[in-house]
Amino acid sequence: MANYDNQPAFGTTVARGGAAGAVDEGLRAHMLRVYNYMALGLVLTGVTAYAVATVPSLQQLFFAQTINGFGMTTLGWIAFIAPIGLVFLLSFGIQRMSTATAQLVFWIYAALMGVSLSTIFFAYTMTSITQVFFVSAATFGAMSLYGYTTKRDLTGIGSFLMMGLIGIIIASIVNIFLQSSGLGFAVSVIGVLVFVGLTAYDTQKIKEMYYVGDDGTVAGRKAIMGALSLYLDFINLFLMLLRLFGDRR
Repeated sequence: MANYDNQPAFGTTVARGGAAGAVDEGLRAHMLRVYNYMALGLVLTGVTAYAVATVPSLQQLFFAQTINGFGMTTLGWIAFIAPIGLVFLLSFGIQRMSTATAQLVFWIYAALMGVSLSTIFFAYTMTSITQVFFVSAATFGAMSLYGYTTKRDLTGIGSFLMMGLIGIIIASIVNIFLQSSGLGFAVSVIGVLVFVGLTAYDTQKIKEMYYVGDDGTVAGRKAIMGALSLYLDFINLFLMLLRLFGDRR
């Protein structure tokens, strides 16, 4: 359901030049903008997911009753697959977009992710979803704060985590056919560790991409791509923890 490609392609620019005070103030404003985009994206995803799961007319648009239970309609499959294409569109096409267009693509992506994630309300109890969400939020917040404040260069760790991410993708695809509960458990445990680390790594990378001399368009694009990275870190961390600790219906 969630797209694991959480490393959108975008040029890296290290903050330099200008008065230190201006850089610090601008960096705080930039990071706040990133977190605001991310938070609004998560709200849109959550509202969409809950609406699709609880409003019968919306359910019928995306899901259909089958002999074996529920299946997806054509519109449901489009909503399921489209987010992958939108991530690639943002990753490789954002430098040709205006800030407003990039924002619109991000909001559409977040809403479509909500359609895909609506299935968790059929599989898990509302209580466990809520509990895991707050655990995920606390973990994400702590690791993002670490990534922002640490003086340690996390580039090497990021490369290692990317290898782990590729391993998770491969193992998840294999397990579609094997249906192994043991492999699924291992993927979830490793996934939690990988996305916890990526949260810190991506936060530090977003911070280092800030440049006080960027114009409004470039700064806006960087904020959206940073929000997308952190959004994906949070969504995937939440899903991995839900698989480990969620109470199934």
